[in-house]
Amino acid sequence: MQPNNYVSPPSSVYSYPGSSHTGRSLKSSHSQGSINDYSYTMEDVQFSGVGRKACATGMEKCKKYMRRIFKFRQMDFEFALWQMLNLFIAPHKVYRNFQYRKQTKNQFARDDPAFLVLMSIAFCVTSIGFGLTMGLSWFKIFKLLLWVVFIDCIAVGILIATAMWLISNKYLVRYIKGGADVEWAYAFDVHLNAFFPVLMILHCLQLFFINPLIVKDWFLSVLVGNTFWLAALGYYVYITFLGYNVLPFVKKSIVLLSPLLLLGTTYFISLITRWNITKALLWFYENRV
Repeated sequence: MQPNNYVSPPSSVYSYPGSSHTGRSLKSSHSQGSINDYSYTMEDVQFSGVGRKACATGMEKCKKYMRRIFKFRQMDFEFALWQMLNLFIAPHKVYRNFQYRKQTKNQFARDDPAFLVLMSIAFCVTSIGFGLTMGLSWFKIFKLLLWVVFIDCIAVGILIATAMWLISNKYLVRYIKGGADVEWAYAFDVHLNAFFPVLMILHCLQLFFINPLIVKDWFLSVLVGNTFWLAALGYYVYITFLGYNVLPFVKKSIVLLSPLLLLGTTYFISLITRWNITKALLWFYENRV
């Protein structure tokens, strides 16, 4: 077998050069440069993992994950930072490593909490910046942080991940011998991957434009503010699509891009009606905290 020319991310425990173990091969199922490059065969999905041991139950995986969440020395923060950067510039590379994890760890979902820890730090920093931009007191900034973390990200993420888990397993998973399904933890990981660019665009980059421009009563204010939302939610939809498209047993994943049509329509309607979405969000947060 020809060696894999893919350049491994820094310090990734999931990346490795081309291997000949058990006759598995990394194949390109599409043309060069496709997001499914280096995908594996259906037999790999059924029997991946050292010794072809059975997958651990979801509860066992959850317990193992929670035990590691406070063991910072065991976390690969460099790899997590690499993932965060590539979610903006090359998100398909992030999901290639999810494929490698299936072969080495026998699961698609992350077993290293480093990404979640760094994302929590990002929440703290951006929430403080957002609160200061809104002119909130420190107590209200703390309440805003709790709302963004536990409601906007976790609670909404659990609902979205559960819905996508049910929908994908019911309508998108292709039957194969031995069975295959989308892990709930993987569905939640896809949400976190997609939500991180939303957080950075709306709660970080947009901050520099809120007071001098977006909160004004100008059409340009509506245009700039709503364009931020279009970019952020467009990223969310696209990265979510990539997360399911990379799974070799998921069919017709292209339908996951259909919300882009609704998103574009809503964007143009908001411009016509001069509905400033960012100003509506600021009003909502002020009344919540």
